Amino acid sequence: MPPSALVSTNGINLNVYEAGSGPTVVLLHGFPGLAYTWRHQIPALVAAGYRVIVPDLRGYGASDAPADVEAYDVASLTSDLVGLLDRLDVREAVFMGHDWGGLLAWQMALLHRDRVAGVVSLNTPHVPHWGLWLHPEIVKPALAKGRTFVADPKADPIAQMRKVYSSDMYVLMFQDGNRADKAMNANPRATIRSVYRKDLMRSSQWGDLPPFVVNMEYYGKPIPPELPGKDVLDAEELDVYERNFIRTGFTPAINWYRNISRDWKAGLAVDQKVRVPALMITAEHDVVLRPSMTEGMHDHVPELETHVIADAWHWTPEEKPDEVNRLAVDWLHRHYPTH
Repeated sequence: MPPSALVSTNGINLNVYEAGSGPTVVLLHGFPGLAYTWRHQIPALVAAGYRVIVPDLRGYGASDAPADVEAYDVASLTSDLVGLLDRLDVREAVFMGHDWGGLLAWQMALLHRDRVAGVVSLNTPHVPHWGLWLHPEIVKPALAKGRTFVADPKADPIAQMRKVYSSDMYVLMFQDGNRADKAMNANPRATIRSVYRKDLMRSSQWGDLPPFVVNMEYYGKPIPPELPGKDVLDAEELDVYERNFIRTGFTPAINWYRNISRDWKAGLAVDQKVRVPALMITAEHDVVLRPSMTEGMHDHVPELETHVIADAWHWTPEEKPDEVNRLAVDWLHRHYPTH
């Protein structure tokens, strides 16, 4: 990782890594990630002629973590990034995000179009009005036999999710008390290792799995001694994640999820069409954020290019860095050239 510095923005300090020169690309990590998530992409983007800005997002790593749950709404998260551009004298940037970072990149394009030159999203499709977890591809397997469900963008997505999933579905568990926080904080290293897995089930097997799997009951349960699949992180990489989450705990990161209803309500009057060029990179075997969820995205993202990385699961920046770098650099050179 390049050197980092604290940058004051939107009333907090973000720990920001920066390298290179040229047009700006801002890298946004996901949950539960860090700026360190992008360690393989930074040198590739710098070598391709870009200035790369990589923050530990609000609540993560060495950045500030306000105590109030409401401090993690999408208005605050996107304003952090606008302030960061201002402080670093950047007029506009391509925002490249993974997981929650991808969701945040789409929101930047919706809420701050004038600062966004383009979006590159890894794994996370743009589903209007916070309907990501209500997409038919992941709802259908969780429904009882014979039941149907059609999401309503004008209804609170959390309330709708309660009609579909068990109360232990991870997004719902995060809304209901701090059981997940306590379980994850009890052993940060084991939590991260249990989450960062690859060589798991294929998405084609999803509908045949037990209810706790299709209901995405990921957190707040005892971690089994034998984990499925293979580790994404080696011991030294795991050390970095462990050190950071020992310091912060997982509650600030979980608080992003605790604002979904507020974010949905605030965005009801916001045009959900992404009016910048966009690259969508999916992973063949991501069982939740499936490649098939990008079907129909062109209706909301007219300038969209999509690619699927073969033999990949959820943690694409770290699982398949060469493929991610090749696709991202090629797209950037065509849509956001260095000269």
